[in-house]
Amino acid sequence: MGILYVVPTPIGNLEDITLRALRILREASLIAAEDTRTSRVLTRHFDIRTPMTSYHEHNKLSKLDQILSALATGDVALISDAGTPGISDPGSELIREAIAQGYDVVPLPGASAITAALVGSGMAMDRFLFVGFLPRKASALKALLGQLASETGTIIAYESPYRLTDSLRAIAEVLGGERAVCVAREISKKFEQFYRGSVGEACDYFLRENPRGEVTLLIAGAAPTDSRWTDEQVFGALGERISAGESLSSAAKAIARAAGWSKSDVYQLGIKKD
Repeated sequence: MGILYVVPTPIGNLEDITLRALRILREASLIAAEDTRTSRVLTRHFDIRTPMTSYHEHNKLSKLDQILSALATGDVALISDAGTPGISDPGSELIREAIAQGYDVVPLPGASAITAALVGSGMAMDRFLFVGFLPRKASALKALLGQLASETGTIIAYESPYRLTDSLRAIAEVLGGERAVCVAREISKKFEQFYRGSVGEACDYFLRENPRGEVTLLIAGAAPTDSRWTDEQVFGALGERISAGESLSSAAKAIARAAGWSKSDVYQLGIKKD
């Protein structure tokens, strides 16, 4: 019986591949690639001549048996377009099925946009939550953000550059415009960028600067519960500011930052107590 090797490939610079990954790709009897056209750029560069087959979202049902049959007689290397296979791609299903059928699955350490974006963001790294690709529908995105509102770890997601500004607007609406974010774009490529700032600032910036390329979005976690203000504390602070002539919107923005609340939640409390 063969071994299914899960082989990370570079997310940008081809020099990011490991020596072990190159050896496995050369020694395997078959490479299962998400996109053979993309992967052949890599294999040609390193003169790897192992037979290759495609395995992606649209053919995974028909190709699964073929790849498992190949495992019966030799090793198979699973690769994705870039990064570590199995994370937000159909490779996860092949891995589960190989395990279920008794094959050894050996993951190789290597390139991952998630960890590269996290360590480059400057955000808390002791706890983080990866949520995959953000929902396309606005209602589903806001529902997800509502569920994540109290998450204290750094939140990491993949996003399309074409939906980035819409997602930033939704984050500002649900979590507050002062919540810190990092937009990690084109990691390990020529035009790599780490934009760090508040949600509101990021939204304004990317409305002016048309984002392109692969995007990993990081959202700072909520303030820990023990430092979060109670309803009474928030309402008292609102009362003081409004009595001094400040608008509810302005007061909510200032208080949210100190209270560990979203601006919208402070604003809604102000309306209810009015």
